[in-house]
Amino acid sequence: MAPVAPEKLKKKKWSEINRIQREEKKKWKEQNLTKKLKKQNQDTSQLDQEDNSKNVTGNSTSNEKPPFISTLSIAVPGSILENAQSPELRTYLAGQIARAACIFQYLTIMVMKQMRKKSALESDEGLVTARRSCVQLGRILQYLECPQYLRKSFFPIHNDLKYCGILNPLNAPHHMGPADKFTYREGVVLNKPVRSGHGSYVNVGLLKEVHVDKLLAPGLRCTVKLVPQDNSKKLKGNIVSPTTPRRETGIYWGYTVRIAKSLSKVFSQCPYDGYDLLIGTSDKGTSVDEFTCPKYKHLLVIFGGVQGLEAAIENDTVLQVDDPELLFHHYLNTLPNQGSKTIRTEEAILVSLAALRPKLNPKGKCVEFKEICSEADTVKETGDAIDANSDMSRFD
Repeated sequence: MAPVAPEKLKKKKWSEINRIQREEKKKWKEQNLTKKLKKQNQDTSQLDQEDNSKNVTGNSTSNEKPPFISTLSIAVPGSILENAQSPELRTYLAGQIARAACIFQYLTIMVMKQMRKKSALESDEGLVTARRSCVQLGRILQYLECPQYLRKSFFPIHNDLKYCGILNPLNAPHHMGPADKFTYREGVVLNKPVRSGHGSYVNVGLLKEVHVDKLLAPGLRCTVKLVPQDNSKKLKGNIVSPTTPRRETGIYWGYTVRIAKSLSKVFSQCPYDGYDLLIGTSDKGTSVDEFTCPKYKHLLVIFGGVQGLEAAIENDTVLQVDDPELLFHHYLNTLPNQGSKTIRTEEAILVSLAALRPKLNPKGKCVEFKEICSEADTVKETGDAIDANSDMSRFD
């Protein structure tokens, strides 16, 4: 057996061992870094090729503005509830107005008030103090517009909503059940812990919460666009504007409720850049059969109460006119040769909106609705469906 060299019998020092390990780690990091750089270069080159192809074909949408869509709004006096004979009929009258706005796809309901006994209502403008009947009408309209699975989150037990169980449901497109598959859904942000910077959890009426891309305050209502489900079991979505579903798909996505202190406030508190077409309704107006609708961006139809629009003008300290016809572009009688001496406001709303519908001429038309469902794995529901009217028992 050959003798071993004395150098090999010596043990390596710890400093030398550490030096060798540091050199190996350095080599390993350099190799990983070069691999990452190669991968990044490949990805950027692919993206550049895709962008170039989009620019050539004209398919790039980064600079495109969303299409403009004309809006429809109505204004009704809250005092019409005082003409009902019982609390149940007051509630049912409000339900008729909500049904009419939903059927004819009106986006805003303005509730006009007069200064008497006051109450408070939470709306888009914050806490609004208004006449008692106006607040009740606004609260019932808000309640009916809200999807059933969200009502417990936004509407505690209240005397104004005591008889809402007798109302016909709106059956609006955004009132969805767990079995309905659609790209967009309304939801409420949950007070569920999530890692910092990792979005929020939202209840959208499915059997699972949806993890969204933005951090929002708990209890906030939001519109969610579901994204195709990947290998993870979590449902994911993106927060979008409430106007996105209508703009992208053409589907009607409910109405908003606003309170106006007087008739003049209806004009001045316009949520848009002003109404370019104002229509007043009265039996003293011009026949709707002679009406030709001009092109418009934002249309507002105003209805009078029991005493008509004349009473609303008299109670307004800002308006300095005596003839209501001077306030509108068109002052129409939507039901000429009526058989009854009077037409109730809830009846006039249905009649007027039906008479105006075939004559409307919007500048920006909504795209034709077509159901855009998520992919097969976007929403997977199991178990029994939730009763849509289960929360109505709270008011029995």
